[in-house]
Amino acid sequence: MNQQNTILDVRSTEEFSAGHVAGSINIPLHEIPQRLSEIKTMKQPLILCCASGNRSSQATAYLKKLGIECKNGGSWLDLNFN
Repeated sequence: MNQQNTILDVRSTEEFSAGHVAGSINIPLHEIPQRLSEIKTMKQPLILCCASGNRSSQATAYLKKLGIECKNGGSWLDLNFN
């Protein structure tokens, strides 16, 4: 994965601790609304990931409505090994 963007992992802290994409940032899905100011400072486009792509899909839809350039990367495992 190139460094032209930020990988944002929206899984729980526990899931993130068990394994994640190197250099990714963990903000659990339920914390995104409270951490918007932090997210807006990240290099865009953001690539969001989680375990299966479901939570990252929800986060992507929410952030896009707010004008944040992002896309759903699906499972962190797919990003990690591509």
